[in-house]
Amino acid sequence: MQLLKALWALAGAAICCFLIFVIHSQFLKEEGPLEGCGQLAAGTCEIVTLDRDSSQPRRTIARQTARCACKKGQIAGTTRARPACVDARIIKTKQWCEMLPCLEGEGCDLLINKSGWTCTQPGGRIKTTTPV
Repeated sequence: MQLLKALWALAGAAICCFLIFVIHSQFLKEEGPLEGCGQLAAGTCEIVTLDRDSSQPRRTIARQTARCACKKGQIAGTTRARPACVDARIIKTKQWCEMLPCLEGEGCDLLINKSGWTCTQPGGRIKTTTPV
């Protein structure tokens, strides 16, 4: 009789654990595993801060900070003028134009000392970027 009671208690506990698992799994499906946690999905970036200084004539200095969750072998970089995860080799070798940092139709050139790059628009306007 004692053995039968113990088996029923064990079966009840197993059913409770299973129900908790099912409910928890359903909750994760509805909300997404990273939603509401402040975490980014692997391989994505978001802009955290963006500051512009137009105090000098004909010149605007923009500083932006991005937060990225890059996959193994990747590092935060810039693609099409947006923060993105890029191959770490590009950053280590400072071959900035390989990450396609400029917008469609713009030309990319390395600065002489490889400290950054320029994006030249068809009208001749030049944007210079130096990563920190």
